[in-house]
Amino acid sequence: MQTIAEIEDQIAEEFSLFDDWMDKYEYIIELGKNLPLIDEKYKTDEYKVKGCQSQVWLNAEMKEGKLIYKADSDAIITKGLIALLIRVLSNQKPEDIANAKLEFINKIGMKEHLSPNRSNGLMSMINYMKNYALTYSGENVR
Repeated sequence: MQTIAEIEDQIAEEFSLFDDWMDKYEYIIELGKNLPLIDEKYKTDEYKVKGCQSQVWLNAEMKEGKLIYKADSDAIITKGLIALLIRVLSNQKPEDIANAKLEFINKIGMKEHLSPNRSNGLMSMINYMKNYALTYSGENVR
């Protein structure tokens, strides 16, 4: 099983293959299209990520000491962003998720290429994922 840092490095390497941001956006959209569908029962306000301009639903379940995330969005770029976060954080220990720095976001230049609203939404998704991790681990983020 890969560590969060190893997956982040892999993503940074994949994004370095693209010359411009239009290609990177297309890749993000493609990741979103491949995101496994979340069960319809989680598409309620209870699972909705607040702070996102588009609708994002997120759920997490603990399996064998690892947190498994499922999500969906009604916006294609946002769906790709949550797919990236799930790739990095899903199937990891809650403590590791809670303490993840997620430096790949800056490494691939995503922050400066997102609109302020999308950037805020990205931070909201990260916070929700880390809060799930904290709930399951009981550990404080360092």
